[in-house]
Amino acid sequence: MIPIIDLKKQYETIKKEVDPVIQEVIYSTRYVLGDEVANLEAGIASYTGAKFAVGVNSGTDALLLALKACGIGPGDEVITTAFSFFATAEVIDLLGGKPVFVDINKEDFTIDVSLIERKINKNTKAIIPVHLYGQAAAMDAILALAGKYHLKVIEDCAQALGAEIETVDGRLQAVGKGSVQGKPAEQKKRRRVGSLGDYGCISFYPTKNLGCFGDGGMIVTNDENAYNLLKKLRSHGEKKKYEHEFAGYNSRLDTLQAAVLLVKLRYLDTWTDRRIEIAKMYDKKLTAVKTPKANNKGLRHVYNLYTILTADREGLQKLLKEKEIGTAIHYPLAMPFQEAFNKYGYKKGDFPIAENASTKVLSIPMYPELTDQQVDQVITAVNSFRR
Repeated sequence: MIPIIDLKKQYETIKKEVDPVIQEVIYSTRYVLGDEVANLEAGIASYTGAKFAVGVNSGTDALLLALKACGIGPGDEVITTAFSFFATAEVIDLLGGKPVFVDINKEDFTIDVSLIERKINKNTKAIIPVHLYGQAAAMDAILALAGKYHLKVIEDCAQALGAEIETVDGRLQAVGKGSVQGKPAEQKKRRRVGSLGDYGCISFYPTKNLGCFGDGGMIVTNDENAYNLLKKLRSHGEKKKYEHEFAGYNSRLDTLQAAVLLVKLRYLDTWTDRRIEIAKMYDKKLTAVKTPKANNKGLRHVYNLYTILTADREGLQKLLKEKEIGTAIHYPLAMPFQEAFNKYGYKKGDFPIAENASTKVLSIPMYPELTDQQVDQVITAVNSFRR
C-alpha cells in the first residue's frame, strides 16, 4: 500500500527526538504559551523572513485573526480565489464580510491576477491570495494592486511554507510603475511567502509540510503594531492578566505542538528538497495525465500536494485504488458553489477555470519518505491508465 501521505513513517524517523521533548513539556506543566511557543515563533519569523510571528491554534484562526486585525467586518468585501479549502473564505463570512471570488489561472491553480482589478470597489478592504498546493501566487501584481487601491494583503500560506518567489523588496504602489513606497524600483530578490503581504497565515495541520500532532497555526507580519494586536486577539483581548482591552479569542498554540514543531523545523528544508525531487520524477515520467506547471521557473514550489489533471478522474482513482495507491481530491467543488455561500448568488459558469479544475484534479502520493521505488510504482500505475 502506498498512501497519499504516511504520517507514521515520518514520526518513526524523528521519534528519538520528538518523544523526549514531549515528555519535557509534560513534566514542566507549561502547557499554554510555554517557552517552546516563543522559540517556535522566533524560528518561523526567521524562516519566512518576517519580523514577528504569533502562534495560534489553527491555520483557520490565523486567517480569522489576521482579518480581524485588518478591521474586516459587516459590509466589507475581501477578494480571494474561487479554488481553495473552505476556510479561506469561511473566515471572511464569519466576520460579516463578503468573500468576492476570482477565477484561477489554468496553469497553476492560483488566483488569476488579471481578473482582480475589475472586482475592486469602494467596499473592498483586502485581498487573500492562496499559495495553492505549495506554489506562490503572482505576488508582485497582487501587491501592486493593493498599493494602488490601499488594500491589505493576507497571504494564505497553509500549503506553502518555504515557497519562494522573486520579487521586489516591498510593496509596489501602482501597476506597471515599478516604484516601491515612492522610491525607484529595487532589484528583485528571492523571498519566502508569508513575508510579502501585511500578514502571512500558516497552518501546522498534520498533512502540511511542517505539521504538528493536531491543529496549530501561526501569523507572521512585519508590522510591530499588528504583532502586538494579534497577541491580544489570540488571548481574549488581554493586555495583562485579567485585564481585557477588548473581546478577543481563545486561540493559543499549545506548547506541546510547538515542541514537536521545533524538532520538525530542523528537517523542513531537507524534507522539502525531497518533495521537489519526487515532483521532478513525476514531471519527467508521467505521460497519461497533465502534470502541474510551476509558474516561477527556477524558484521554489514546495509541493505540499502533487495534483494532476485527468479527464476521467473516477476511472483513474478506481485503478489506483485497485493497485493500493492512495489519492485525494483537492478540491471537488469550486468555493463559490459551497452551500454556505449560496446567499451570494454565484451561478455556474461564473468561474469556468475553477469549475473545470474541480472535476479533473487528483492528488497522488507526495511526502518526503516516499522511496524511489514507490514513486516508480505510482508512475507505472498512472501511465498504465487508458480512459
